[in-house]
Amino acid sequence: MPVRLLITHIGRLLQVEEGEARIIVKAGSAMGQVACIEDAYLLIEGNRILDFGKMGNIPQTGAGIREIDAKNGFVLPSWCDSHTHLVFAGFREKEFEDRIGGKSYAQIASGGGGILYSMQMMAKASERELMETALQRLEEIRSMGTGAVEIKSGYGLSLEGELKMLRVIRSLRALTPLSIKSTFLGAHAFPPEYRRDHEGYIRLITEQMLPAIAAEGLADYMDVFCEKGFFSARESGRLLEAGWKYGLKPKVHANQLHRSGGIQMAVKHKAVSADHLEKTGRRELQCLKGSGTIATLLPASALFLDLSYRDTARSLIRAGIPVALASDYNPGSCPSGNMPLVMSLGCMQLKMTPAEVINAVTVNGAAAMELGNSHGSIARGKMASIVITSPMPSLAFFPYRFGSDLIRRVIIAGEG
Repeated sequence: MPVRLLITHIGRLLQVEEGEARIIVKAGSAMGQVACIEDAYLLIEGNRILDFGKMGNIPQTGAGIREIDAKNGFVLPSWCDSHTHLVFAGFREKEFEDRIGGKSYAQIASGGGGILYSMQMMAKASERELMETALQRLEEIRSMGTGAVEIKSGYGLSLEGELKMLRVIRSLRALTPLSIKSTFLGAHAFPPEYRRDHEGYIRLITEQMLPAIAAEGLADYMDVFCEKGFFSARESGRLLEAGWKYGLKPKVHANQLHRSGGIQMAVKHKAVSADHLEKTGRRELQCLKGSGTIATLLPASALFLDLSYRDTARSLIRAGIPVALASDYNPGSCPSGNMPLVMSLGCMQLKMTPAEVINAVTVNGAAAMELGNSHGSIARGKMASIVITSPMPSLAFFPYRFGSDLIRRVIIAGEG
């Protein structure tokens, strides 16, 4: 019989769903609402949520049950981080110094740094080395409350290198309780030998990489970096069309540095999400509205690169477009997977309310990985992946106390 775990004396149980119907995504005014039960309990059986309610209504559970006293702390669903690159062969702190000295992201990339530097390091690393370091990063983000994560390839930029990364991501699924989605990002940059032969690299992706990835079932999604100096909207569209033929749904890096047409291209190809979106205007908002594509914002990356979102989040929410927040954990533009910090930045930099931020990193983050039926809320039958905090006076206290560790315990898939 599966082990049962009873969490008692919960000050507030947040993001609860009482009915059978699942809230898969939230948009507009709904993003400002977080359902809650005060003085609550939560009952877990195996890796699933079995029941929850008011403390006065705890059911008879029988012998052999393990109990955790939340001591009036809050309980929330674990964070769903829908955009990371956490399988990589080394950090890039030298570029951090270069940016302090005045170099831009584009200048570093054009000089052989950035993604191409990570490609060189990836070529030298073994699968075992990549596995060991990625497991350390997964444990790091788990300890900060992340229970589901999307991991992209994109530092191989060759058939062998991309397969190596995706095989590591596949193996990680068996080694951690976190739920992992895998994304093929061969179109992250043009490798040096194809810098003047874009067509040749596109053929390599479509004629060799995609068939090999599909044959091994290595990826759930296909992503492209649609940006000036990287992949044009036309090139990105061709690649996503090819990905669809192999069953890989699109995700898009769009409008990070310029209004590249990436958002329009993402919507045209029915992308699950369009990510970054620092450069978003009225046309892009109109395109996203009602499209079903989730707008994923990456405020920690914008902070690290000194980019401004201005009123992007507020404009998206006013337009009724679902917004997710993710970390963009990677060695170049965001060497951190700290989702509590991302939540604080969502409030401080993007002017989102605490409730909007909670929805962005739970239910909408889950939707951006198509995990809405199993993650993102406290509901009977959903994955028992939760965060227990210290006692707090309000929901706003969590993002308000940025830099403070308010998480007392993390349980992922019933473990912890």
